[in-house]
Amino acid sequence: MTQQTTSDEIIFHQPAGELERQVLTADAVEFITDLVAQFTPQRNQLLAVRQREQQAIDQGKLPDFNPETASIRDGDWKIRGIPADLQDRRVEITGPVERKMVINALNANVKVFMADFEDSLAPSWQKVMEGHINLRDAVNGTISYTNDAGKIYQLKPDPAVLICRVRGLHLPEKHVTWRGEPIPGSLFDFGLYFFHNYQALLAKGSGPYFYLPKTQSWQEAAWWREVFSFTEDRFSLPRGTIKATLLIETLPAVFQMDEILHAMRDHIVGLNCGRWDYIFSYIKTLKNHPDRILPDRQSVTMDKPFLSAYSRLLIKTCHKRGAFAMGGMAAFIPSKDEQRNRQVLDKVTADKSLEADNGHDGTWVAHPGLADTAMAVFNRVLGNRKNQLDISREGDVPVTAAQLLEPCPGERTEAGMRANIRVAVQYIEAWISGNGCVPIYGLMEDAATAEISRTSIWQWIHHHKTLSNGEQVTKALFSTMLAEEIEVIRQEVGEARFAAGRFAEAARLMDQITTSDALIDFLTLPGYRLLA
Repeated sequence: MTQQTTSDEIIFHQPAGELERQVLTADAVEFITDLVAQFTPQRNQLLAVRQREQQAIDQGKLPDFNPETASIRDGDWKIRGIPADLQDRRVEITGPVERKMVINALNANVKVFMADFEDSLAPSWQKVMEGHINLRDAVNGTISYTNDAGKIYQLKPDPAVLICRVRGLHLPEKHVTWRGEPIPGSLFDFGLYFFHNYQALLAKGSGPYFYLPKTQSWQEAAWWREVFSFTEDRFSLPRGTIKATLLIETLPAVFQMDEILHAMRDHIVGLNCGRWDYIFSYIKTLKNHPDRILPDRQSVTMDKPFLSAYSRLLIKTCHKRGAFAMGGMAAFIPSKDEQRNRQVLDKVTADKSLEADNGHDGTWVAHPGLADTAMAVFNRVLGNRKNQLDISREGDVPVTAAQLLEPCPGERTEAGMRANIRVAVQYIEAWISGNGCVPIYGLMEDAATAEISRTSIWQWIHHHKTLSNGEQVTKALFSTMLAEEIEVIRQEVGEARFAAGRFAEAARLMDQITTSDALIDFLTLPGYRLLA
């Protein structure tokens, strides 16, 4: 492994090839070094606070609204404002920062493309470097791609607005170290995207826009405020030039939405219902509470009381502050079978209608083939409005902590458990092979859905739960099912694909993170060790 010191402070552990020479310029590295030195110590403290908060919940405390910040929740204040090109976000598409994907997403019938360095990207060094080049070329309008058959992909006129999602605070960038430790992936992604693109973005009337994932507290949002303000000052930009949409996808954060908006009021434009991660976080946060165990993943839908309360509270909170309330992800993918595709589009229409009628300003799709369906729903509800900031939900009965924590009814079935195993193993296999966004059984799976699959089983084992057929969920039962479902996967994917893949490693990792006595926080952390 080559070690190349490019500054006094941070060390790159990869050879400097053509990709690196384009991305890791001297000025870019200087900026990254400043960010890392300035903000890593506090980031480490924030992660330690997460652990202490979780220990208190493990010992019986339940998340709640904080009485010490009631004045912020009760106060009459608004966020700074929303740029012109972000006023209409009725449909957004998300996907990894791969070249062909970036072009197709920007060309889709959507308003915004969230280019993802997080849950839908397996962050190998090469993928991260290529991702920054792809986004730079997209911003400059020079991006094109030619596939093996000679088909050329190019940007159409008037592409979607670009927003970059950086990695969460917990994720390291292991190929770059500072004081002997891997640097925060979030600062690496933020710094490089901002540095290479802010001038071109501002010159064309847009700006450096970000999605922030996995936030657990207003203090973490305040950390991002300081990162943004430091950057604006360093590059002589007006306060509020950098804009962010923050995902409410952890259970602790849903109790702090006003505080998060207030902490970031110069920079924030909205919150997003990151529902799949939110379900994962509900399991993980309440893992020691035997009365709050979720049923089969398939039955945990947005009409369940605890998820409906979350969506309604997010809309009411955001609109009171002049911020957007973005809806969640439609994970379905179109089918070539006409009847099956009709069922998919009907489900997407019902899901998006629920969001639009509730007052969300826009929604997410994972596939360009769903854009028209989602767009039709929001066009119907919005009419000639650009958003639904006028929907206040002020007449709603206040949402209580008890509603946000309400146990979810439903069965735990053998079929559901087996499906969880197959989804998680196939996703982990793809992820450690370098692909973080995978179609499995008609759904576009990313890390969040695999996390639900494996944490559900962990919790069932941990609390000695039984399935609907009366069988107790034990480590032994899981191991038996895992071995059987690996054989099902082998038959489904075919011998050649199975032999060429990393299914044995994926099964070992699945076994490790599902049967460990302590719940592993994120599968991407041990998974990252298996990634180039």
